Amino acid sequence: MLDFRLRVFYTVAKRLNFTKASAELYISQPAVTKHIQELETHFKTTLFERSGNRKISLTPAGTLLLRYTEQLSGTYNELDFDMHQLVKQHAGILRIGGSNTVAQYVIPPVLAQFRKKFKEVQIKLISGNTEQIEEALLAKEIDLGIVEGIHRNPQIGYQEFLKDELVLVCRADNSLVKKDTIKPDELKSLPMLLREPGSGTLDVIAHALKPLHLKLSDLQPEMQLGGTESIKSYLQSSNCFAFLSVQSIINELKTGSLKIIDVKDLSMVRPFYFIQPHGQPTSLVELFIRFALAYRPQ
Repeated sequence: MLDFRLRVFYTVAKRLNFTKASAELYISQPAVTKHIQELETHFKTTLFERSGNRKISLTPAGTLLLRYTEQLSGTYNELDFDMHQLVKQHAGILRIGGSNTVAQYVIPPVLAQFRKKFKEVQIKLISGNTEQIEEALLAKEIDLGIVEGIHRNPQIGYQEFLKDELVLVCRADNSLVKKDTIKPDELKSLPMLLREPGSGTLDVIAHALKPLHLKLSDLQPEMQLGGTESIKSYLQSSNCFAFLSVQSIINELKTGSLKIIDVKDLSMVRPFYFIQPHGQPTSLVELFIRFALAYRPQ
């Protein structure tokens, strides 16, 4: 229901990149530019500051519009969900499995809101890497999974939940890189912290490197670590680098302890997926998916 021009603006404002926004919205970059120009004409003000190297930032007007767009989007989503659930009653146990990034940073706020609305539904959440969650689903240990990675298991149905972005991260005073943007080949010389085999994050990194003619084996692994928090702690005590979810480093970016290094021509926008066995979902699974899509994080 949200005006499409505002959806375009919201996506550009979150990504601060017209090319990434066009890929996410499945429209051309000129179409993105046209929608932004129409909004700027309508409001008679500039929404983005353009600078060199294709960098953009929000103007004060853009920051204000982003705040209102987030409020409008949330209101429309809540209205849609509440209208569909007006006359239904729900109770029971819902077992959810989340890959590590999802379980730690993405889904807890959604679960909190879900419990406020549906107090008769008990939720059990387990976490693991993507491979482990898929195995738990097929073993019927959980009713619903939420994972990252390149979906591939033919026994499982995948439905997109929301998009995330992996970015190259290091501590703010890392002495190995003094610039904000590097070339892809420079990745080969950087000490990297990588996730364990079976991690959806590792799958996404490998897939994104292929168009740049790079492989995981081209990287210089310092160590494999099994969790984002341990990677972040290691980064802050070393000159290493890691590809991490933007969702997982929001606090560190605010405090300035970690920083993002852009890699030229490298884009790692990935979806998180709901996963279920093929067939008709249970009423609680269907309820939670509808709720999560309506109340997902902005």
